[in-house]
This record gives sequence, C-alpha cells and structure tokens, in this order.
Amino acid sequence: MKILVTNLQMWPYFSIKALLLVVVVALNPAAATAQSDTDANGEDIYPPLWDFAPENLLDFPIKDNNIVINPWNYRERLGVYKSMLKASAKYFMAFGSQNSGNILWGLPVQHGWQFRTGRLADPTNGTSCGHRNLCISVRSWWSCMNYYLAIIPFLGAVEAGLFGEVKYEVEMLPPEDRRDDFCYSVADCRSRIPELMDEWKAYFEYLQSTEQKTMNSAKSSFVLDDALHYMWKAHVASIAYALPKFQDSLKYLAVPEANFGEDWANGVDFIAATHFSTDLQTTNHFQAFLPQRMLVEGDVLPSISGFSSQQNKVLVSLRALNRANQLTGGLSLKLWQKSMSTEAARKIGRKLIEDLVASPSFDW
Repeated sequence: MKILVTNLQMWPYFSIKALLLVVVVALNPAAATAQSDTDANGEDIYPPLWDFAPENLLDFPIKDNNIVINPWNYRERLGVYKSMLKASAKYFMAFGSQNSGNILWGLPVQHGWQFRTGRLADPTNGTSCGHRNLCISVRSWWSCMNYYLAIIPFLGAVEAGLFGEVKYEVEMLPPEDRRDDFCYSVADCRSRIPELMDEWKAYFEYLQSTEQKTMNSAKSSFVLDDALHYMWKAHVASIAYALPKFQDSLKYLAVPEANFGEDWANGVDFIAATHFSTDLQTTNHFQAFLPQRMLVEGDVLPSISGFSSQQNKVLVSLRALNRANQLTGGLSLKLWQKSMSTEAARKIGRKLIEDLVASPSFDW
C-alpha cells in the first residue's frame, strides 16, 4: 500500500479526482439503474437488434468458399461480436449465468450505444448511411475506430482457433471509401498489422490455454485478472493504432463531440490500467452515464441541456483527465499505470473506489 500511496501522491491531484469520479460513477449500481432502460426482468440490457444478429460463423453468407461478412452493416458487425461471445462463453461459466460475466461484453454494448445514439451515421449527411437504416458510415469517426475493436479482435480469434477448425476463409467486405485504412482477412491483417493481430490473438490463446491446463489438473487455471490484462492490452493497442489514422475524421464532428471522442479514447488508457471488468452488468451501469445523443455546437460543459448531472460530470472528468495528461506530456498516465502495476495495488485501488461509492456525495 505504501508504494501505491507514494505513486498516487506524485500524480497530479486534479487528474486523480477526474479518474476517480469516472470510475466511481461507473461502479455505482444504484445510480446507474435509475438512468438505464433496463427493467426488472433484465430486458433491454443487450445492444439494439441483438436477437437478430448472427451468432455462428456459418450464419453469415458463404460465397466461393469464403465466409463473407459486411462489417459496414450494423447487424453483421454485431454478429461478429455475438459469435465471439458465444465461442468464448465456456471460459466464463463461473462468472455469471447466460454468459453475463464474459469480459468481451464491453465491446458490443458500446457498439450498441454508438448505434443507438447516431454515432455510426454519416456525420456529413452526404449519404443516408446510418440514418434510420443499418448502414455503418465509413465517414463516422466512431465507426472507423470501432472497426479496430470489432473486426481485428474477431480475425485474431479466428487465427487463434477460438472457433475451432474453420473450413472456409473469412473475408470482410470493404467500404466504398478509405479502403486502404482497413484490412479484410486474417492473412491481410497479419501482413499489414502483425503486432496488433498478435495482441488479440494472445488474448484468445490465453483463454484456450486455460482449458488445456484444466484438462490436466483438477483445478481451473483461468485467472480473471490475467484475462483482463490480455484483453485490455489488446484494447488499448487497437485504439493507439486507429487514433492517428482517423484523426482527420474528427473534422466532420461538432467540436464538443470531437473533444468527447478524444477524451474518451484517452480515458480508456486509465481505465484499462485498473483491469476494470467489462462484463455485461458493469458495462451497462457505466454506459448509463455516457451522452445519449451526439454532442452539438452550443453544448457547453458542465451544464449541457438534457443531460443528467452525472453525465455532465463524466464529460467534465474525461476532459480534465485528457488535458492533465497532455499538459504533463503523458506523465499522468505513466504514473497511474505504474501505481496499478501489481495485482495487489489494483485491489487496493478498487477498494478505495468502493469506499468512495459509499460516500453520499463527491466533491468536485
């Protein structure tokens, strides 16, 4: 604990408060329930159209001995997530019924939030893509960033053998524009972004390695903290690769929305260091406090009209965290990551956050 406290004291005070507020809000089930659309029966906790998404590789069209997936269709990109969740469900049986403890839930739930809030639509209105249809626009910054958190994990899973022996090649259809900014098959992505493919492949290989070890032992070798380590390492690698590639797409967004996008990308690095759990329930709690519409010109923090006080505070926190990290040349993130570098430290950090949840108010 002494090491953790010393490191935290070195970290900019305002940045600590910003991060803690974000995570405190994320972990506050009582407040999140009040804001979400989840009813007592657990309905509406899944992404829009979840029941209509493909869940097996062979549910996608097969053409010329290729499984052909259109990642620019919301239902099919959602199906990519659904198939990964189904194939990895057996590793998370001890963490909740109906695969609710699977830490991959964070990705499709966020993708559903992007769809529901209009963030996958063409922001230039030059096409009808995303406007009351299932088309995902390649002009959307959010959709392009999400490609690297959907298709690359999926192809990494295919390469790692998560789906077993697949007798067909898997092929992604390209968008109409910016074709060179994406890769479309295991071989294509392996040749163009081998390091990123390695990160996602490592996550799925870890899952499979625990099954093999368990077969040779009476005790499961699966460690949730280890799984979260591999998953978050790949997650932040995807964002780090895609962020500069699609920087020019931010110009299509209103300034408040563009700022939020960059703030969110930066905030993920801090959250990842805690090995924050991205199971179904936790992710839904957290997303209740994200903006439920696109930010527009005239939206001014910390009092955006129509947003709850918690939603305004989360946006302020993310903005402050990003600015502090920029002003310190990235030192804020490095110190935070150092303070969260051991499992014991992460446990202490989570205990600190849990204690703060019990506080009746958070002094901003």
